[in-house]
Amino acid sequence: MADTPHGGHGRPPTRAERWAAFRHSPLLPATVLALILAAAAALFAGSYTYSMANPTPHSIPSAVVGSSQQDRGRAFLDGMEEALNASVKVHTYGSVAEARHALDEQRVFAIFDVRDDGRRVVLDVSGASGASVAQVLAETAPAVGRATGVAVTIRDIKPLQAGDPRGLAIFYISLAAVIIGFVGAIQLSVHARALVPLERIAFTVGYALLGGFTIAATVDWLLGALDLPFVESWLILALTMFTSGMVFTMFNTLIGRWAMLPTWGLMVLLGNPSSGGAVSWALLPSPLGVIGRWLPPGASVSAQHTAVYFARHQHAFPFLVLAGWALLSCTVFWIWRHRHPGSRERRPAHASP
Repeated sequence: MADTPHGGHGRPPTRAERWAAFRHSPLLPATVLALILAAAAALFAGSYTYSMANPTPHSIPSAVVGSSQQDRGRAFLDGMEEALNASVKVHTYGSVAEARHALDEQRVFAIFDVRDDGRRVVLDVSGASGASVAQVLAETAPAVGRATGVAVTIRDIKPLQAGDPRGLAIFYISLAAVIIGFVGAIQLSVHARALVPLERIAFTVGYALLGGFTIAATVDWLLGALDLPFVESWLILALTMFTSGMVFTMFNTLIGRWAMLPTWGLMVLLGNPSSGGAVSWALLPSPLGVIGRWLPPGASVSAQHTAVYFARHQHAFPFLVLAGWALLSCTVFWIWRHRHPGSRERRPAHASP
């Protein structure tokens, strides 16, 4: 006859006991992580598809020179708006030189030079300002010209470099700086956990400078894809990597082991699709086009894009955005450094005999 179970060890565990055992086992965080990864995969695919799969113009700032108020000139511009289903936001300039300056300052994407009382339009696009916008304008203008009886000539007065015909190289190098920036901070937290706060910041500066240099050297010297203003591009990449690394460090200080979630959400799910690197801001859904300028990936792309294609027209705003995020992250980390899961305890030195 088999022995009958008796006592506490023979009793089947209750539901509360099974839950308590599961809650204190590694199975709970593994299950949560599996669910988070599934959600992150969907969000990653959704955010990039939403912003990049079908870029549509919403508002295209454009310069107009000449007799745009003549009937044919007005009809042509109205026809462009109707064909694009967007607002061609017209800024009138007194001369082509003034309009070119506005284009170099990246206040406008194209120049409509209306000539011969509106019978002819010279459309100057700028591939460097946004290859996708230039393509949309170049494809639409001839059809609108035929419909309105206006002869259209199209010129690309600020073309992309030969090694980057689709204008994506700047997006790729900025993306590399963003991702390697926070991955580096993650690796420091795993493999150099005992670093004290100043050491952690110093090593983040170190790998950012080294990583920015190797990205720029690979793209320019090794592959020849872009002719970079080397020092400026290197420092932009380094500032991007440092900012990205410190953003992770800030979140790691505030919420510990789940810091990857807000970092990934801010920098990759939201920041990269809205950066204007793969799809110009004028073609992004309106909220993303506004938000992207205030996030590190968008600021990095903007600063790098201006450095490469619009020398002597660099703006302070993207650097202020990067510096602001870096300063915020360093400040939060420093104030709450005692909460960071790393760092080694500082012990007083033993007194000499």
